[in-house]
Amino acid sequence: MKIAFIVNEFPSLSETFILNQITGLIDHGHEVTIYADRCQNSQKKHPDVEKYNLLEYTYYIGRPNNYFWRIVNIFRLPLIYFLQNPLVFFKSLNITKYGNEAKSLKLLYACAYLLPREAKYDIIHAHFGPNGQKSVILRDIGVIQGKIVATFHGYDVSKYLQNNINGSYKLLFTLGDVFCPISNCMKAKLLELGCNEEKIIVHRVGIDCTKFLFSPKYQPKNGIIKILTIARLIPKKGVEYGIHAVSNLIASGINVEYNIVGDGYLLTKLQQLINHLNLSNNVHLLGWKQQEEIIQLIGDSHIFLAPSITDETGDQEGIPTVIMEAMAMGLPVVSTYHSGIPELVENGVSGFLVSERNIEQLTEKLNYLIDHADLWAEMGQAGRQFVECQYNINSLNTKLIEIYQHILQNINDNVHNKARKHFIESTTCIDITK
Repeated sequence: MKIAFIVNEFPSLSETFILNQITGLIDHGHEVTIYADRCQNSQKKHPDVEKYNLLEYTYYIGRPNNYFWRIVNIFRLPLIYFLQNPLVFFKSLNITKYGNEAKSLKLLYACAYLLPREAKYDIIHAHFGPNGQKSVILRDIGVIQGKIVATFHGYDVSKYLQNNINGSYKLLFTLGDVFCPISNCMKAKLLELGCNEEKIIVHRVGIDCTKFLFSPKYQPKNGIIKILTIARLIPKKGVEYGIHAVSNLIASGINVEYNIVGDGYLLTKLQQLINHLNLSNNVHLLGWKQQEEIIQLIGDSHIFLAPSITDETGDQEGIPTVIMEAMAMGLPVVSTYHSGIPELVENGVSGFLVSERNIEQLTEKLNYLIDHADLWAEMGQAGRQFVECQYNINSLNTKLIEIYQHILQNINDNVHNKARKHFIESTTCIDITK
């Protein structure tokens, strides 16, 4: 199959779930092209980007970041564009039909890049709702062809809709072919927004469990409990609540080292909080790390902390893949009843869940785990088994290909319903340790 991915940024260190799908499809022999709005600013890249030579198949269709070039192109593109295909030119500026996508000239830029490519695909897979919306519009205009699959992750059914007055997905839900929320929680939100349930197939993101080897955790001989958080330093990750909880542990006399991996605009604010609480000897902001370094840090830690919250703008998580990675390597997890996280972490089995923004409950569960180190190995084993069963990228990619194939068969509603039911109910576990 020829498959196009429509994404915000590529490559992206924080969106390995998209990269895992792309490389998995290539491993299965499919031809993948990537269309992104922008390129990642960081020089650091996931090793698979180079291994699969993905930048050779990546095209950038967003507006230029440089304001000067935006102005220049406003005058340059219409002339070139009109000569190529006047009908497409006028369609891309249809504000009445396409709203802000046309008004912002995003369609003009995207069409200009796509027109010369004769972009014909079997599947167009858009990650995040706004990219799905853009994809159906571009197909409606006629610059790209293919069945459209849109994956919803979190902010696209929370923050995006709250921050966009005209952020309705009515056009997407009408013209799109299949919608793949990554959790049942996300599916419920799509239904609330008016999506036809017959078009929805829950399809989770996952990890390559073979890269994250299981190792049971035990009480450290030196008595230092190592707690780990891996997250972008943005409000919805709730890192400040984790810092306050660890501060409470230290105040009670517990010997704790708290490592925080990630980068973001809250870096300075969080460092100030650490300094204010006199935690510099115990709490460390490590910046962003490559996957090999992350694996090492998980292996050296005892407890994984993910204090996610719904932030003031309404932004929410989907299901963080870093929690899957930690569980795969045997760490018990302390997290929150947030978005799809309870579908990954079973309270009292593979870790503990608490209310959002509740420092007291975070402290209590961390303290309980520290006092009951005998539970670590048992919880870690439960977490590993669950991730292998439900979040193994190899089996998930196989299911994704099956979803694509069913779409392409142009099957009738009854057959499609049976296929959808199969994908939702299938819980086949693959023992990848053998």
